[in-house]
Amino acid sequence: MNIKKLLGLALACCLLTPQVSAQRIKDIANIQGVRSNQLLGYGLVVGLPGTGEKTRYTEQTFKTMLNNFGINLPSNFRPKVKNVAVVAVSAQMPAFIKTGQNIDITVSSLGEAKSLRGGTLLQTFLKGVDGKIYAVAQGSLVVSGFSAEGLDGSKVIQNTPTVGRIPNGAIIEREVISPFANGDYLTFNLHRADFSSAKRMADSINELLGPGMAKALDGTSVRVSAPRDASQRVSFLATVENLQVDLAAESAKVIVNSRTGTIVVGQQVKLMPAAITHGGLTVTIAETTQVSQPNAFGQGQTAVTTDSNIDVSEDFKRMFFFNPGTTLDELVRAVNLVGAAPSDVLAILEALKLAGALHGELIII
Repeated sequence: MNIKKLLGLALACCLLTPQVSAQRIKDIANIQGVRSNQLLGYGLVVGLPGTGEKTRYTEQTFKTMLNNFGINLPSNFRPKVKNVAVVAVSAQMPAFIKTGQNIDITVSSLGEAKSLRGGTLLQTFLKGVDGKIYAVAQGSLVVSGFSAEGLDGSKVIQNTPTVGRIPNGAIIEREVISPFANGDYLTFNLHRADFSSAKRMADSINELLGPGMAKALDGTSVRVSAPRDASQRVSFLATVENLQVDLAAESAKVIVNSRTGTIVVGQQVKLMPAAITHGGLTVTIAETTQVSQPNAFGQGQTAVTTDSNIDVSEDFKRMFFFNPGTTLDELVRAVNLVGAAPSDVLAILEALKLAGALHGELIII
């Protein structure tokens, strides 16, 4: 087959491929370089009602805090800090956030604290991956979980009492420079890599802005020419990100979660001619213990005997034949008629894949 015929066949296949509903570009892609940043800090939560911890590193952290305020304790002094807990403070720093704005933080116990309920986080520095301080956190915790313990050791725990949040608990002190306004191009990265979807996205942008304004670089990235002026670039993006794109249909996949038994069959999965039968063989063994007693005036000893009953039953199921191009609905209907459990369905799908009758990728997670 020559190249022209091959390209013509490929184009025909693309035209015959069913489309999913159109979606906005802002829902299926993000802009390269426009991202959030993770922040992390180490601090102290105080004011706990006896649910804190008494460990070496808690005492060391407590002493360091007092030293920072000019209070020097003897080296052999061990404070009772049952109302204190050491915690890790984490946060997400959104793109374009400015100095003085606030972000939410999550506070998690690092030690043996039973609960952070009622505690207050003291001033904690939040650092980025480069080791620089980007935010300062402080405030009273909101903890949804609780725990209660009895004298006999019984315990009741609801949700997670050792993790809390502080809404707007951190103040941004340093900004992250974004490459948004640099260069002559903006690159959109699809959340799901697909060459057909990338091409359709570029075509939709070119249809609005003109030929050559957008180019699909690969199955994930689409590069778009953009104005250099920051204000014009914002207006430009506000228009582009709301364009509707008809995404290409996903490749044929069957996803199986082996832990939960969940099976998801994609719309594009097809079956070649095949026959499926499913039968169950059940073996039940029941043991009955009997005691044999001798007569009142006879000789003999008491004996214990075991009577075994074995029952074997076999369920006869129908055999189903699938014509070429069997769809998802027909496959699911037939499997339901067979009456197979999720584990049996997985065995059927694996057998179909090995037989070459299942057109689709079988993924087990």
